[in-house]
Amino acid sequence: MRGTSTKKTTLPTSFLWLIVGWVGFCLTPWYGIEDGFFSLEWLLNGYPFEAEYAPALFLILSGKKLWLAPLLPLLIVPLLVFQRPKTDPLHAKILIICGALGFGWLIAQGFAIGLRGYTFGWLETMAGPLGDRQFGMGYGAMLVASAFLFIFTQGIAARGAVNGDVFVVGAIGFVIAIVTAFVFYPIVNMLTSAFITEDNGYSIGVFFDKFTDKRLWGLGCFYGARCGAAWNSLILAILVGASTTILGLVFALVVTRTGFRFKQSLRALTVLPIITPPFVIGLAIILLFGLSGSITVFFSDIFGITPTRWVYGLPGVFIAQLLAFTPIAFLVLIGVVEGVSPSMEEAAQTLRANKWHTFVTISLPLMRPGLANAFLLGFIESMADFGNPLVLGGNFDVLSTEIFFAIVGAQYDQGRAAILAMVLLVFTLSAFYAQRFWLGKKSYTTMTGKGDSGVHPHLPSGLAIPVFVIATLWTLFIAVIYLMIVYGSFVDLWGVRNELTFKHYITAFSIAFDDNGLRWTGSAWDSFWTTLEIAIISAPLTAGVGLVTAYLLTRQNFAGKNAFEFGTMLSFAIPGTVIGVSYILAFNVPPIELTGTGVILVVSFIFRNMPVGVRAGMASMSQIDKSLDESSLTLGANSWQTFINVILPLLRPAILAALVYSFVRAMTAISAVIFLVSARHNMATSYIIGRVENNDYGLAIAYSTTLIVVMLIVVGILQYLVGRTNIGRRLNQSRTNV
Repeated sequence: MRGTSTKKTTLPTSFLWLIVGWVGFCLTPWYGIEDGFFSLEWLLNGYPFEAEYAPALFLILSGKKLWLAPLLPLLIVPLLVFQRPKTDPLHAKILIICGALGFGWLIAQGFAIGLRGYTFGWLETMAGPLGDRQFGMGYGAMLVASAFLFIFTQGIAARGAVNGDVFVVGAIGFVIAIVTAFVFYPIVNMLTSAFITEDNGYSIGVFFDKFTDKRLWGLGCFYGARCGAAWNSLILAILVGASTTILGLVFALVVTRTGFRFKQSLRALTVLPIITPPFVIGLAIILLFGLSGSITVFFSDIFGITPTRWVYGLPGVFIAQLLAFTPIAFLVLIGVVEGVSPSMEEAAQTLRANKWHTFVTISLPLMRPGLANAFLLGFIESMADFGNPLVLGGNFDVLSTEIFFAIVGAQYDQGRAAILAMVLLVFTLSAFYAQRFWLGKKSYTTMTGKGDSGVHPHLPSGLAIPVFVIATLWTLFIAVIYLMIVYGSFVDLWGVRNELTFKHYITAFSIAFDDNGLRWTGSAWDSFWTTLEIAIISAPLTAGVGLVTAYLLTRQNFAGKNAFEFGTMLSFAIPGTVIGVSYILAFNVPPIELTGTGVILVVSFIFRNMPVGVRAGMASMSQIDKSLDESSLTLGANSWQTFINVILPLLRPAILAALVYSFVRAMTAISAVIFLVSARHNMATSYIIGRVENNDYGLAIAYSTTLIVVMLIVVGILQYLVGRTNIGRRLNQSRTNV
């Protein structure tokens, strides 16, 4: 039935994509427009005859950009097979050949010809000077590339791939194409830039000169001097990964294995740092422990201790990252701790093992996957963190800040930035494989399809008391930090003029009414609206791509599935700093020229946060019986209709979870964004960092507090919707039972 349904839709779908290709080739500007495609000003500025705004067809007819001409016959030939029987092998061959040649030629000419003519010297030697050039591709090229890609997948489906399912084959091709373009290509491009010499040649010597720099690998910290940025980052990441894992486990045990009454409040307070811009916690630490900090001044006045800058360096960055990333470890471990089967613990106690022995020999070993994942996430987040080291680092150099200064500093050394990013990537991938090696191939399954009505035993008192004390002290510390954040936003000038004032909020978010109506006069409004717009656009796209990918991984079997999954999850293992540098190097020149636009911000958020949508979708789909899909297909629906009408409505909690995460991350991200913002598209976190660099802490904290409130409102609304969905199901079920 599935094969029959697919064949019925192959012809009209192919024709539809051919129409898209013709629109892109004949009507839409081929190259990118500086003022933006959707401004529509290009329609009044010489379109379609002006070369800057002309479609490919008009460029060819005017004798320009003749290298686009081979695309024309490849858009014509598929018209010849639409009247042939779909079972004719020629039908699939024509679609495959035209799609592959068209897509391949589009990519080849894009990389071969750039802003200065031929990109490769051997082409100019072989063909002579080009005498022309081309800019970054625009919407016309994007439409034509999409058409050729999906014409190719239509042909593959017609040959019977994946049971001839047009939607599945097209989705696989689409995901592979975008992951290749926006994950693999930037990373590979970054790796090659590490070998580029000053005269644009390639040299291994240049790579080794920069790779062996003492500033990167120096061991001076063992002799009272400074260590290299690589060792600093590695030591800090190990400390943070281990400490966040321990604290996350402490909170998970308090919530699940003690009689603590205020569990919901503890969950909320523990998760609060997730919706906080990462460097804001660093600012709060300065307000507490800096030279003019409250605690510093308090001890100085009482004990006569001379204030020092001890908080700037490893101690301050470590405390800030511990506060920022412990909630991530808690969220990972809470499910793992709850997932340990109570029956196994009860069986151990039945065999006369005490609570302590049961916890150490049964419960804790079964938590190893969660502990390993929590450590890995803490390690990666610490490596990628940019805001806290920038605020609190002092002379403690780490890879993320060194990469930033290599790009935006006076040196502007792309090769050094690429090498630093490579070291960062090697560290994170090494941690990833070390985690897999430590877990091995052992089974940690404790929950089966059989009923399990046991109750988790409480912790032994020898462990419960220190766990509870640690959790209480850390919770109080978090509460103090957030009180300082709110209080600091109202202080005029910390340590100098401690009077309370609203001037920081007025400076950032003032509004004026005059003859022209409402005007947003505050200095922060532009970055706030841009951030909100980018987050609103990127969140549903992130969730959509993630859920489609999850559907392919859980519901379909195809060649190269493991490699496909690795490619989609790779961006999660790559720190945001590396993503930012690789995007700057890859998309600053043709064929994909996105630097300085809002598109590059949206794209970076999509592929940085997509793995969360993938995992959320896979977890939810694993609970949906495949018989629902099969029933829909048996009744004549194709895979697209089944996905939209059957599976998607059952994934509402996963959709909302992906939306919440991607929206919050887009509002608070800094490590990749700091490289990609521009004067026209400035983000909130970049604006706040600028205020911090100018020592305008009051305005920075006021803006951050506003973002926290916005995040709380959005997350609260979405969490309410998720809860409402679950309650509705339970109510309906209970009414049915009654």
